[in-house]
Amino acid sequence: MARSEANRGGGEAGAGRPPGSSLAHRVPDLGALELLLAVARLGSLGGAARELGITQPAASSRIRSMERQLGMALVDRSPRGSRLTDAGALVTDWARRIMEAAEAFDAGAQALRDRRDSRLRVAASMTIAEYLLPGWLIALRVRRPDTAVSLLAGNSAVVAERLLAGEADLGFVEGLSAPSGLDSVVIGHDHLVVVTAPAHPWA
Repeated sequence: MARSEANRGGGEAGAGRPPGSSLAHRVPDLGALELLLAVARLGSLGGAARELGITQPAASSRIRSMERQLGMALVDRSPRGSRLTDAGALVTDWARRIMEAAEAFDAGAQALRDRRDSRLRVAASMTIAEYLLPGWLIALRVRRPDTAVSLLAGNSAVVAERLLAGEADLGFVEGLSAPSGLDSVVIGHDHLVVVTAPAHPWA
């Protein structure tokens, strides 16, 4: 009997929230909250719509949709403008915190992207690594001082292997064609000459 009461009580504790109802379906999206904040700040639904680059009918529809979603009136509309209801003022305070958190989220994600983009893994054949890359890396340091570069020198086959394995972001090799499976662009040409002693038959 006691177990039956406990089970019934547990079932009642979940009442009022539809099974499978996710937070995404219960909480307005950021665009709707941004609109509500603009209405609160400007005192005008039309002004808020213009600020956000949407039509007034679209703004009205979004506010009504948010009111249906939350089950309460948020904005009183009149010919003299729009003002928040008491519930709307409270929801606006919560919306402001959500938008601040969203801005912090966006800034954090951007910082992660910047940190990822500030690393460059370069693989180069021995000749290029010895004679050409030093000057290129000096120029890169001048233009992008925050970029950290790691260098792997090896033959052309090793460079291709590192690129295909995702262990290098950029590779430099010399040859008549690019390794299979890789995109390439020609950045220079070698000018080869034969050097001999003055007494050599080819001189």
